[in-house]
Amino acid sequence: MSLTQLWRKYYQQWVCGCFLVVLFMALQLLTLSPASPYGDAFKRLEGLGYDLRLKSTLSLQSRSFLPIVIVDIDEPSLKQVGRFPWSRHVMARLQSQLADAGVAVIAYDILFSEPELNPAQQVLSHLTDTLPAVSQTLQTLAPTIDADSAFSARLQDTDTVLGLLFEHQPEIQVGTLPETIFFSAVPATALPVPAFAGHVANVPDLQQQSPGSGFINSAPDSDGFIRNSMLLAKHQGQLYPALALEAARLYTMAEHVEVVAKPFGEGHSVEGIRLGTQLIPTDDYGRVNVPYRGPAFSFPYVSASDVLSGNIDPQLFDQAIVFVGTSAVGHADLRTTPVGVQYPGVEVHANVLEGLVFPELLPSRPNWMDGAVIMLLLLSGLLCVVILPRLEVLGIAVFTLCLCGLFVTLSVYLWVELRLDLPQVAVLSMLISQAMILGSLGFVREHKERLQIKSIFDQYVPPAHIQAMLDNPDSVSMEGEKRDITVLFADIRSFTTISESLDAGRLKSYLNQYFSPITRIIFEHQGTIDKYVGDMVMAFWNAPLPVEQHPELAVRCAMAMQDQVDALQEPMRQQSLPPFKIGIGLNTGDMNVGDMGSEYRRAYTVLGDAVNLGSRLEGLTKYYGVGILINETTHAQCPGLVCRPIDKVKVKGKNQAVTVYEPICSSDALTPAQRNELETHQQAWALYLSQQWQQALAAFTKLKELSPERKIYALMYERILTLQAQPPGEEWDGSYTHTSK
Repeated sequence: MSLTQLWRKYYQQWVCGCFLVVLFMALQLLTLSPASPYGDAFKRLEGLGYDLRLKSTLSLQSRSFLPIVIVDIDEPSLKQVGRFPWSRHVMARLQSQLADAGVAVIAYDILFSEPELNPAQQVLSHLTDTLPAVSQTLQTLAPTIDADSAFSARLQDTDTVLGLLFEHQPEIQVGTLPETIFFSAVPATALPVPAFAGHVANVPDLQQQSPGSGFINSAPDSDGFIRNSMLLAKHQGQLYPALALEAARLYTMAEHVEVVAKPFGEGHSVEGIRLGTQLIPTDDYGRVNVPYRGPAFSFPYVSASDVLSGNIDPQLFDQAIVFVGTSAVGHADLRTTPVGVQYPGVEVHANVLEGLVFPELLPSRPNWMDGAVIMLLLLSGLLCVVILPRLEVLGIAVFTLCLCGLFVTLSVYLWVELRLDLPQVAVLSMLISQAMILGSLGFVREHKERLQIKSIFDQYVPPAHIQAMLDNPDSVSMEGEKRDITVLFADIRSFTTISESLDAGRLKSYLNQYFSPITRIIFEHQGTIDKYVGDMVMAFWNAPLPVEQHPELAVRCAMAMQDQVDALQEPMRQQSLPPFKIGIGLNTGDMNVGDMGSEYRRAYTVLGDAVNLGSRLEGLTKYYGVGILINETTHAQCPGLVCRPIDKVKVKGKNQAVTVYEPICSSDALTPAQRNELETHQQAWALYLSQQWQQALAAFTKLKELSPERKIYALMYERILTLQAQPPGEEWDGSYTHTSK
């Protein structure tokens, strides 16, 4: 097939497929890129794909594990110690127990934003000057029982990180903020990190004594799922670290954290943060994907009551990083994450910290990832454009599933082995869209081709038959089978002489004017056109679909064809075209029917001796001077028709004699004159078969005088004279042998 033919056949699918490729490339760049502010709906789909991949590959990940323990202020702790928030004397005791257990870093996912009231100061506020001794005692006692002082004194026992919270409302300004730990060559105001106007920090006494502080804000996506975490936030022109980042800094003993930025358009974007000598890549906003260990409680949890009572495993806490949080009812900080919808917020911080210390655990999307996705879209899209239009529905489904499977396999491999977050929505959506849309266009194209083929076969098979086959394909078998079939052969007499008198154009018009109405008549009588050979038409009945009373239908069709030929004579004369006559032969019998031929050309046709007999009968019509000849089997199945016996013959190549008949008309259309002639003919025929030559000769002489135009009477007259002179004997069966076709 040439390129021009391919274009005509597939151009709609090619153009549409290329449009889809361009559309999804634009979609990836404009909406699905992390830096894009648009496309929340598409990003949510991307997030769902991310969640599915993360959960399904948790068991496949090989990872390092930090000694991280979560001290949980749970229900048993509240039952033992009392309602929360606890006195900072209790927190001081908790801090002391953890320090004594040898923990390396303690991070509090708790705010200490309000000073705890000193009971001595409370009593003093109610005393009068009448009790100076009591007042003096309380003033001396107050510093020793101050809870904030007691807790702050213990913060230096080990590296400790206090939590703080940023707010968007500028009127919220609570507590004291720490000094920044960040170093950046680009001013904080020029970095595209999340900015906040307000804050809730810790009381000055605690903040001044704490080695570190970090914010506990989460960064949920638009659907509420926490897939990534902010590492730095901007407030009043300063950068502040997240709780996990500050804990990682203290654990790695880094003095500062460097922000690595790069130019992006007219501004800058964050490339990563340098913790000590380790560069931790981030997205443009200074965020990292949370490297979840698993579902909730993947880290060891220890009840705060057990820590306070000293009922702990020393090996578990030795050089461990401890996060202190609460899961108690009414205080639980539960989040929606890809690995669970009731996930403790303190455990999110623990996962982030583990990823910061072991950056190889952090899922990343490098700067070149968008370009890689664009190339994947281009290559896979063009592959679909080339291949899908040539496939059937099942092939399209299999090919698309295989291509999607390969892409998902690549995505999982990159995720598990290299921790690369390959975006999936654009590629998978494009592949599915290509399959659906190109498949639909292919179905429409095939439907059009089907209609074209149907219009072609309308020239051979009745449209009702074609529709029945299309509606119920199981009812039709193209396999070879033997079936009772009536075959018809029609041929223009003396066609060679006619064709020699006409040029090619007039001969074509001549045949078209004949074939068109003849074909219509065959279809109207539920026949199937087998073939046209020159001026010959071959048709059959009762295949590929069953046809009731097919012998009589076929004979009536032949009679209608003769009537049509008679009607064509005047139009032919007006066009100065020669008049013509046709001979029609019909036979009913067992024939082989099916899709036959070679690997290069096939045809649905009929074969067998019964077919050949039909062709021989058509050839005998000229000999007997009749328009139609049918065999005795066909005649026996035409009770509604009147036929005259013509002869008992043995055709060339056949030893068995058959009686042939000429159909005259329907039983209800027989005229008195036709009845009289038919009765006389049947009497003459009976006399002929019984070898009563003199009486038969007299009868056929009478018929010849009544209808001198009928050639059969003259033939029978001459034959009787011959047989009378040379009697055939007693074994004669009344047949006449034809030696030519």
